[in-house]
Amino acid sequence: MAGAKIEKPPLDIVHQNAIQVETIRKEQRSQKLYTQFSINPNKKLHVMTDKPMSNNTQEVVEEDPAFIKAIHAARLEPTKKYTHPQTESQEIGWISTPLIVSDRSDRRLNFPRQNSEITKYMDAAWRLKEQTQNLS
Repeated sequence: MAGAKIEKPPLDIVHQNAIQVETIRKEQRSQKLYTQFSINPNKKLHVMTDKPMSNNTQEVVEEDPAFIKAIHAARLEPTKKYTHPQTESQEIGWISTPLIVSDRSDRRLNFPRQNSEITKYMDAAWRLKEQTQNLS
């Protein structure tokens, strides 16, 4: 039983050709032919300079305003590109304006650094230590 071989039918060229024609038709239905190409504005553009001894000067190419607008739009910050955050990570810090106006004279929200006798003493001691280390 293990040694029994199953015989395959011989290849039919007409049948193989019909399968290939059907495959090509399916591919052509889903394909779209692009004839207008441009540079992807979301990728970095690396400009190569000419060879040093080349006689050809730079060609003057007319600028495409739509392409320049697309490049500038791709370089914008996400808050300027979109009205709402696109990912969970963008939700943190999306609204960066403070909720209340900071008033330095309001003692409830402003805690300036205060010096006491001990902090003044230690500040002078650290300064003296740094000066002696710098001199030696």
